[in-house]
Amino acid sequence: MKAPLMLITGGGRGIGAATAKLAAQQGYQVIINYKKDRASAEKVVADITAFGGLVHCVQADISDTQQVSEMFARIRREWGAIKALVNNAGVLDQQAHFVDTTPERWQRIFQTNVFGTMQCCQEAFQDMALSRGGQGGTIVNVSSLASVYGSPNEYVDYAASKGAVDSFSKGFALEVAGDGIRVNVVRPGLIYTDMHADGGEAGRVDRIGPNLPLQRGGQPEEVAEAILWLLSDKSSYSTGGFIDVGGGR
Repeated sequence: MKAPLMLITGGGRGIGAATAKLAAQQGYQVIINYKKDRASAEKVVADITAFGGLVHCVQADISDTQQVSEMFARIRREWGAIKALVNNAGVLDQQAHFVDTTPERWQRIFQTNVFGTMQCCQEAFQDMALSRGGQGGTIVNVSSLASVYGSPNEYVDYAASKGAVDSFSKGFALEVAGDGIRVNVVRPGLIYTDMHADGGEAGRVDRIGPNLPLQRGGQPEEVAEAILWLLSDKSSYSTGGFIDVGGGR
């Protein structure tokens, strides 16, 4: 039996890498997308290959519509139609008060986090939809608990982009349910990834984590478990839903 094909955007680091490894362990054939950090992506490929998993690697900037289209065309040509999609690629900028940010920054964040996610969902629909000759499928969009609490004085624009992902995911899930496609959202909270360093505070999780109800930050593998559950048949009656992985925040 052919292993189901899964695409993970931003699959070379953090939550994406943890998801790729767990998916391969559970029998998926995994395609790791990365933007520019080829070394990290190849490390994940090597880790998966070492335990006998099936894995491929594709470069594409999810903020670039042409690159996304070309990526999906290559996947169909070389490996076939995907059965699962994890929209994990996301960006933020340096911590700042919103009033000090620029429209150029907002555009950059929304182009990847929102429009890139939307385009990948649209492309996946062509592969999965029963009405297009597909066999159904599952999608998990990785949002953030910042969409709930707004991330004031740090990343309000990033939080707004994740709020857009939440509302898009809900509407899209209801539109495509009759076509055999389930769409759900995982919202991580404070997780130990490189994203905090990208935002200018590498120790952010250690600073805030002890103040959470569970008194610690989370690990990428804990988020990956939620993602894989939503992709599996164990969640077959779940669509348009949200799982928060945030230590009670």
